[in-house]
Amino acid sequence: MRSSLWTVLALAGCQPNTGRPVFSPLPESAGTEIRLSPREATRQLAEALRAESVPVQKVLLRDAYLETGWFDVKTGHRRSTPMGPNIVQVRAWADPARPGSALLSVETTYRPLADPSLPERELDRQVPVKHPVAVKVDSVLQRMVRRFGGPPPPAPTQTPSPSPAPETPDDQ
Repeated sequence: MRSSLWTVLALAGCQPNTGRPVFSPLPESAGTEIRLSPREATRQLAEALRAESVPVQKVLLRDAYLETGWFDVKTGHRRSTPMGPNIVQVRAWADPARPGSALLSVETTYRPLADPSLPERELDRQVPVKHPVAVKVDSVLQRMVRRFGGPPPPAPTQTPSPSPAPETPDDQ
């Protein structure tokens, strides 16, 4: 009986502290810095995506993460079998950047094939830039930057002032 209690307590202690997936966004994911906290950036992004008919299902403000299920690009309806570029999933991470800013990374993925011998994540591919959902995501990110502000402009580089040419004997 005591060992059962310890087993239950040990398993309860193994609960993750985050609802984010264990993997990072794909390198080709859309992204930008925005002048909002990660939590607020997540909330605003979820609202903006829903306004564009992207069916956001999970929003974890504490974890600064959101995702859709797999959905049909044309109908917006959920699909249980993700295969082909017309069935996509959107995931977004908001990570701290500068004080008061978040770095948004938004991936729009599809699975070109089913292969039970591979982990599911290895089948995910970023959709092309011209894909209808990728265009929506990019448009949402651009509007958010215009509304809330983006990264600060790069610091001006100072070019050394030209030094006067040395005098030559002909100048005298």
